Amino acid sequence: MRHLILSAAIPALLLVACSTTARIPQQLLDEEPVLMEAHRQMAEDQKLNTLMPPAPPPPHMPADLTPAGVRAADDHLALEEVHGTEAMAFVAGENERSLAALTGDRRYETFRQQAFDILSATDRIPAPSFLGAGIGNFWQDAANPKGIWRRTTLDSYRSAAPQWETLLDIDSLSRAEGRDWVWKGADCLAPDETRCLIGLSDGGKDAVVMREFDTSTRSFMDGGFVLPEGKHRLEWLDQDTLLVATDFGQENGAATLTESGYPFVVKSLKRGLTLAQATEVYRGDIGDGGYGVSPSVYRDKDGAVEAVIVSRPLDTYRSETWELVDGRPVRLALPSQISIYGTSGGLLVFSPDEAWRTGGREVGAGTLQAYRPTELREGGDVIVNNQAHEIFAPGPRQSIAGVSLFPDRVAVAINDNVRGRLAIFANRGEWGWAERRVSVPDNSSVSLGDSSKGRGELFVSSQNFLTPPTLGLLDVDFLVGRRDESTQSPNAIVELRSAPAKFEASTHVTEQFEATSSDGTKIPYFVTRPREMDGHAPTILFGYGGFQVSFPPAYKPEMGKLWLENGGVFVQANIRGGGEFGPVWHQSVLNENRQLAFDDFAAVARDLVTRGITSPRRLGIYGRSNGGVLTSVSITQHPELFNAAVIESPLIDMLRYHELPAGASWIGEYGDPRIPEEAAWIARYSAYQNLRPGAEYPRVYITTNTRDDRVHPGHARKFAARLGEMGYDHLYYEETSGGHSNDADPVANARRWARHYVYLSQQLMD
Repeated sequence: MRHLILSAAIPALLLVACSTTARIPQQLLDEEPVLMEAHRQMAEDQKLNTLMPPAPPPPHMPADLTPAGVRAADDHLALEEVHGTEAMAFVAGENERSLAALTGDRRYETFRQQAFDILSATDRIPAPSFLGAGIGNFWQDAANPKGIWRRTTLDSYRSAAPQWETLLDIDSLSRAEGRDWVWKGADCLAPDETRCLIGLSDGGKDAVVMREFDTSTRSFMDGGFVLPEGKHRLEWLDQDTLLVATDFGQENGAATLTESGYPFVVKSLKRGLTLAQATEVYRGDIGDGGYGVSPSVYRDKDGAVEAVIVSRPLDTYRSETWELVDGRPVRLALPSQISIYGTSGGLLVFSPDEAWRTGGREVGAGTLQAYRPTELREGGDVIVNNQAHEIFAPGPRQSIAGVSLFPDRVAVAINDNVRGRLAIFANRGEWGWAERRVSVPDNSSVSLGDSSKGRGELFVSSQNFLTPPTLGLLDVDFLVGRRDESTQSPNAIVELRSAPAKFEASTHVTEQFEATSSDGTKIPYFVTRPREMDGHAPTILFGYGGFQVSFPPAYKPEMGKLWLENGGVFVQANIRGGGEFGPVWHQSVLNENRQLAFDDFAAVARDLVTRGITSPRRLGIYGRSNGGVLTSVSITQHPELFNAAVIESPLIDMLRYHELPAGASWIGEYGDPRIPEEAAWIARYSAYQNLRPGAEYPRVYITTNTRDDRVHPGHARKFAARLGEMGYDHLYYEETSGGHSNDADPVANARRWARHYVYLSQQLMD
């Protein structure tokens, strides 16, 4: 998300933070749809009745919304100490109680085994990446829970039984070094890709140790690059030089990290030198926001450098873009809200996330553009190059889902009403970019995998809620060739592998509907349900709604096996805040307009009830990370709509989120609680402060991870503690390893999914 920059130009709306409507008896909701609809309408009428006396403030809402006032009103600050004595005692007590309720359920062991069989299955598609002359893959299974990094040839990969060569065994490395290593990827130097920087996380944290690895000897290099644990931003410049943004420690008595804990200085690090000896090439400011300054080195098909770009984030979404020219930074005249994808034939390819006027032309937000960096240098000469700049302009219900770059081709995955399509654009200079569509399955998502400029090849996958992923290889030169294009077939993806089904899908069907939100906006959502339904079905409603992240249809095998096969319904809501319809869809609910995202989610819930798909008794919600904001707010604002909520790895205390690492990096999304006006709008929805006595909250399940260094575990702990002290039944479980991504190993992940679905079954099926 480092290139995604915000723009909010929509006026503030009058927002209602809480519903004061009481629940009617649940049996009436289940038995009488007419009463249910009448109750829904009554609730809406009550919300709009301005003559009603205002509800008293929640008892835990600070009277003083300054940071000091919020802190003084918080009686659970000790739970913010990640490994504090009081905090860990709280975790131990809650874990014991929750595990008894969840793992003691008759379904738990079945669910755990089914999830583990799926996550460790050897018939999964090995996710491929181009690695030198071959194909690389990181693989986890029952025998290798930590995983192995391995390689094979493309011909072998195409076969039914590829012959893999192990490069690095993370299980063996962890045992040998006595560490809980979690694989965080490899960055290999083009074009031969034998020198690689390996990221290793202790327990799954975002912070990693970087070590140089030689694939030709299958070993870490003596005298190779080694960086201590940190949230590094680094790139190969050449075989003996890295561009590094990291924690360089104190310099002249000042820190080299922002308040969010991210770097703002980039240095050139030569082989054999220490970080203290590195040479500075770019400096932002300690007051910068976002996720830290980032260098990017873009290369041609032969590995030669085409451009070195430095992105300096000013906040979550606004940034400055600089180019390193002969070792010195030159600012590029680009919009502050931008997504940069790389270079194609010396052209910098990017998408402005705001309307942009340049060279006498208007460039729409979300369009794909290509410029020579020399055209963009501030104070530099503009070179007339007879090059068309616009590659692709999405329609009103479209957005760019992915971009892969080649010497004179650009592959673009497109969301079209949250369904995928794929196009290749060939550079014709002043004649523009010729588009050729690629045939892909209908009603599915399309994802671009790894690509190779040298080979002119791209991995492409497609899937939907009921169809497992299919992986293919696309030759972009064959598709839009240098030969007569009229002879080229659009069916250019050669299928390599198709994942086997992991659950019985013939009993279910997927449909797309729309709900009407509080301001009249149509909110699309997908329903995957049994073909034959008898009454209101147990239903999980999933949402995210933030950071311009899109959620197209996706095959979720553990959900299908543990939920759909047992008669459940799964709903995915494409609420505002995501990127399904481009930057405006995201930006329309930033900051003071955040309530609209919550209204979207509630509108989908009501629409499900109106359509007779489910009832509040049978409706549960699931969200994680930013989705934890959504689910916690939904429960406090609309307890009458839901009977379950899985709130995972969540942000919840939104009046203190900026105080908890790395919360300050998200101020562009939510607003700054240190500013009185912004604290006021955040306070209207922040779930931790908006809990009320006497409300009919369902028994919620809150879960997080001790080693989550992205979203602080204090959010989840404090919410659970406050629910408990107010007398509300709840479950809280905190895993001790795995980090925010929950990618430590399939053993732990299987237990995680089993706990989720046991809880949801208890609340919605029993």
